Amino acid sequence: MSFFKKNKEIIILSVGGSLVYPNGGIDVEFLSKLNVFVRSHVEKGRRFFIVVGGGAISRSYRDAGKAVIGKITNEDLDWLGIHATRLNAHLLRTIFQDIAHPRIIENYDKKLISWKEAVVIGAGWKPGWSTDYDAVVLARDYRASLVINLSNIEWVYDKDPKKFKDAKPIKKTTWDYFEKLVGTEWIPGTNAPFDPVAAQLAKEIGLTVIVAHGSNFRNLERILNGESFKGTIVTPVQIDDSFYDREYFEGKKGEYRFSYTESFVGSAIQDVANIYRAWWIKTFINPKTCLDVGCGTGKLVYFLRKLGIEAYGIDISEYALERAEKGVKPYLKEGDIVKIPYPDNSFDLVVTIDVLEHIERQEIKKALTETVRVAKKWVLHKVYTAENKWINFFHAKDHSHFSLHHQSFWINIFKSLDTVMITRKTFFHLPSFFESLFLLRKK
Repeated sequence: MSFFKKNKEIIILSVGGSLVYPNGGIDVEFLSKLNVFVRSHVEKGRRFFIVVGGGAISRSYRDAGKAVIGKITNEDLDWLGIHATRLNAHLLRTIFQDIAHPRIIENYDKKLISWKEAVVIGAGWKPGWSTDYDAVVLARDYRASLVINLSNIEWVYDKDPKKFKDAKPIKKTTWDYFEKLVGTEWIPGTNAPFDPVAAQLAKEIGLTVIVAHGSNFRNLERILNGESFKGTIVTPVQIDDSFYDREYFEGKKGEYRFSYTESFVGSAIQDVANIYRAWWIKTFINPKTCLDVGCGTGKLVYFLRKLGIEAYGIDISEYALERAEKGVKPYLKEGDIVKIPYPDNSFDLVVTIDVLEHIERQEIKKALTETVRVAKKWVLHKVYTAENKWINFFHAKDHSHFSLHHQSFWINIFKSLDTVMITRKTFFHLPSFFESLFLLRKK
């Protein structure tokens, strides 16, 4: 039996119609590159929902209708645009016909059951919103944590760059701020970086959306690989210094039904979990030295030291470190996973417990590289993945889970690291229902 379940990562691409049909006709070069790109990632085990817009062809039909009768209702304008998206969708369906689901999604109430194809094409649905909204519906219904919105712009700006020379690009923002930029109402033909109605639904379900230029496939590659990229990230919450304050650590922002330090039950659960983890590390790896990245109050460090392992910890939360017990405090220090304050090859084992799912996608590769850099032999990552269904019993919705993916996502990321290999040696582990463990060995 394979150590990992083969749930494939789902990528949702909202492809702006302007990329397929800009002014002047169909962009065959773009479609050819899209074809090569998608197929290359299908070979890596990824699956794609590709929802396509109408582009210039939809505007041509709208303009023609207005020219003949002078005024067209919003509903008819929407229907003209919707049928244009369906024409573009059939073109994409033809391109991917050997690996695509036979049905183009035109009704998003009809969910796919046991679909096996690598690609599914979606088109416009009904008046009132754009294909951006359809992409968000897919993310909600198929448990994808990310939508990549591909358009003809590299960034979202604080105002229209075509009208204002002082317009500034926005690299990262929240749905609350985005709402101020685009409003809350959908108007047919609106040239917004993301549909306002789609933005409302994305905010409601806690979705992250990346807006990037669709013709830059190297940049898109970096997005999928968890590297830094050009594009605007819109998230449910803002990550800044205050994000790691007392309320977040105590679990009052919605993540934990039992807080870590104030609740007796919560504290007891954490003790049991860390005793088990310390025993597991001692039994199956038995390192002389260990670094716990994202150590919190240092409980794992404490139990590892009780078992004779020279353990240390770092955490970005000053508040968490202050609440550590006196006996373990000397072995803890403040530090960020993307810039670990230790030299190369400092520890036999570097471990993270439920840290990586909180890392924003563009920082993942950097964070993993840092954990490998300071490790001599082993890197152990326990990551909350979509397979870990048990967590729903104890956790409420946590908008800080920016990187909640299937195990296959992490396997692809780990395989992209040149200096480590995934170890599948036989050892005791809990089923995927409970946890996802990834043990990496330095080459």
